[in-house]
Amino acid sequence: MRPIKQLLDAKTSREIFSVSPNATVLDALKLLAATDVGALLVMDGDRLVGIFSERDYARRVVLQGKTSRETVVREVMTERLVCVQPNQTVEEAMAMMTEVRCRHLPVVEHGQVIGVVSIGDLVKAIISEQEFVIQQLETYITR
Repeated sequence: MRPIKQLLDAKTSREIFSVSPNATVLDALKLLAATDVGALLVMDGDRLVGIFSERDYARRVVLQGKTSRETVVREVMTERLVCVQPNQTVEEAMAMMTEVRCRHLPVVEHGQVIGVVSIGDLVKAIISEQEFVIQQLETYITR
């Protein structure tokens, strides 16, 4: 059972992409596109106040007839956040994501955001772990 911290340490980039709650949705969309991520943390200074995802855009802007230029992130972000701690396991994080139906989890330690894990990160880690176990079993069987 691999801890989230180990997964974060193995990521090629630990950069955290964030946006201000007062930014326009258009600015947030531009940042999503430029960084090729599916969600941005919404930070008020050092404080995590929400998350803005492509899903938020589709459901709370487009479907409600709002405009990206005039709507601010604060109006459409997800405020009820589920976060994971670095000592929790990949499996625990996957269970949390499944339960609340989200695709990104902020990683928080002592009240500070230290990273973000996506569903893709978790699936990749689980597959890697399973491939290792399979390889070990094959080696054991062929001895």
